[in-house]
Amino acid sequence: MSEELLQDLGEHIQEKLPHMVQSSRMQNGELIVEAELSGLVKLMQYLRDDKECQFKMLLDITAVDYPSRPKRFEVVYNMLSMRQNQRVRVKVSIADGETVPSMLGLFKSAGWYEREVYDMYGIVFSGNPDLRRILTDYGFDGHPLRKDFPMTGYVEVVYDPQSQQVVYEPVSLTQDYRNFDFLSPWEGMTDVQLPGDEKAVKPKFGANSAQQSAEDSALIAKK
Repeated sequence: MSEELLQDLGEHIQEKLPHMVQSSRMQNGELIVEAELSGLVKLMQYLRDDKECQFKMLLDITAVDYPSRPKRFEVVYNMLSMRQNQRVRVKVSIADGETVPSMLGLFKSAGWYEREVYDMYGIVFSGNPDLRRILTDYGFDGHPLRKDFPMTGYVEVVYDPQSQQVVYEPVSLTQDYRNFDFLSPWEGMTDVQLPGDEKAVKPKFGANSAQQSAEDSALIAKK
């Protein structure tokens, strides 16, 4: 599908639903529709039922976390029209704590997608009768794809030999984090001379690199 046809489709959607669509644009050859939260359900229903659209398949629901934005999260809906051979991506921005209406009444596939977004980001979908974790355990603390979620997590699963069962415990790291200077072992050894390297030229690093370079050149010239 050419970008011109997709752009025309975006203009058609925005013209028919001016109070439900903030904007439509082309990005990387894909049609992006920015939706108003209050009109999200009607917009999705229009995309499904309108003869120019016919986006009957909801392929995926995901989200993106932007902690610095007032509306922190973007909920993203990827849709496909088999009849028109077109795709559209619908985005809606919400603040932390805002709820999003469930699409389960329009698309049967929305149930598990919404559970995944809830599990990973903590976004609540009102109207979903089975909104519970789907990838992490029911006792999991936090939402792993939030930017403020620590890489180590909060708890870890261990086997307790006394109770003879798996239990949760606070994370205990076996070693501290190390600071990496992104140098190879040889580049970092500027002040060390290994046996057998007496004739080698030391690498030129540090504040005295120019002086070291001159001394190395003089040494080579003498030899």
